[in-house]
Amino acid sequence: MTLSQIRPQENWTAGNNGFPLMDDEVRRYLAVVPAQRQLRHAANPFYLFLHFGMNTATGREWGKGDETPADFTVPSVHPDQWARAAKAAGAAGMILTCKHHDGFCLWDTKLTDFSVMHSPLRQDVVRLTAHACAKSGLNFGVYLSPWDMHEPSYGKPGYNDYFCGQLEELLTGYGDIFEVWFDGAKGETAPDFTYDWDRYYQLVRRLQPGANIAVCGPDVRWVGNEAGKTRESEFSVVPLSLTRAETIQDRSQHSETQGEAMKQIRSGQEDLGSRQVLAKSAQLCWYPAEVDVSIRPGWFYHPEEDGSVKTPEELFNIYLSSVGSNCSLLLNVPPDPQGKIGPADTAALEELGKMIRELTARPLLEECPGQLGRGCLEWEFGRKIQLRSCLLEEDVTQSQRVEAFDLYLHVGGGAYIHAYSGTVVGVRKWIPLDSFPPACGALLAVRQSRGAPCLSRIGFYSKRT
Repeated sequence: MTLSQIRPQENWTAGNNGFPLMDDEVRRYLAVVPAQRQLRHAANPFYLFLHFGMNTATGREWGKGDETPADFTVPSVHPDQWARAAKAAGAAGMILTCKHHDGFCLWDTKLTDFSVMHSPLRQDVVRLTAHACAKSGLNFGVYLSPWDMHEPSYGKPGYNDYFCGQLEELLTGYGDIFEVWFDGAKGETAPDFTYDWDRYYQLVRRLQPGANIAVCGPDVRWVGNEAGKTRESEFSVVPLSLTRAETIQDRSQHSETQGEAMKQIRSGQEDLGSRQVLAKSAQLCWYPAEVDVSIRPGWFYHPEEDGSVKTPEELFNIYLSSVGSNCSLLLNVPPDPQGKIGPADTAALEELGKMIRELTARPLLEECPGQLGRGCLEWEFGRKIQLRSCLLEEDVTQSQRVEAFDLYLHVGGGAYIHAYSGTVVGVRKWIPLDSFPPACGALLAVRQSRGAPCLSRIGFYSKRT
């Protein structure tokens, strides 16, 4: 750590790194703001994915398409327990795999007999899960696989009608839906078939106008890997072309064995929203990233993975690097063949929730500064104190503006420690500070911005002593 004797009022400026603070091009960027559904989503950035279905009973990750309802041997389901685990973790909702690639439906569908209602369980799992969410104050979302190994009409023109019928059942019979999650996974030997994405989107907009359509959809984008990793600069204002579902589908999984490769970090598209990228794009959109990652090596439950559940520390680091870096976090927690989330998973979730709550347990200072008239802000705490973290939030109703910033800690006697250099802030930026010496003040210097920075919240939180 290097101590500096810099006097802020003389030398800490925001020269915007030589970029225009405001011109016609910047105004074009600032015109891009989130829809109301995206703002609601940003306010609830952490939720669970529940991979549960035929694969839970057969022990597979991808089905084979030759299963029968009798193969679904799960004797009972416990969505209330799932909801308790989600609440303990601090999650705001749950997304259920209502139909995975095998085509087995977890609801009382009228379109096929390949459903839970024709299995020994004979219970509408989607309805039970939606009710558990409603009772617990959680948001409820649905995953519906466009690829269907079992349905005879798949690969034929009539399949789009079948899929829209399934989607309509889910969107009209189970209350408010906060997210509809589509992926482009399709087996290498599956028939060549074009999904009617525009029709799917129109159906969601008509029946659930408050729902965000994620991944193969225009509202929330896939971060690009299943390793829980984000880019150094995770922009929300990006080229409109990124919302094209066909592009996402081409990059999606095409075989079960590709699962490990999907966990690798891809650097080919590291920059999605810098000025250099946006200047080449005639049409822009608000398209924030979602990080999807599993608490286990697999996405469905396998007993041999009981000893491989991610630790609370691992989960917390993923939380900080996703929710704390302008993303949402979709954490997969698969129920077991008894219809419950296992003890190792629930223990990790409970501890994760405690760690998340600890972040803001002792607020030292919280402000809502709004639009900044200058490039830096300074605070004095009145005493030296060991900090836990700093939280920065932009008012994204005014678009995403901050492009580079520095955070310094005043450690007394006019000496400052450079604590952090960052790029984007966006909806939320968490900065851990517990490795630094006690500080009596702090200074935030915005180095580069699109127009005047507009911060809706700044918070400093102390460490437990």
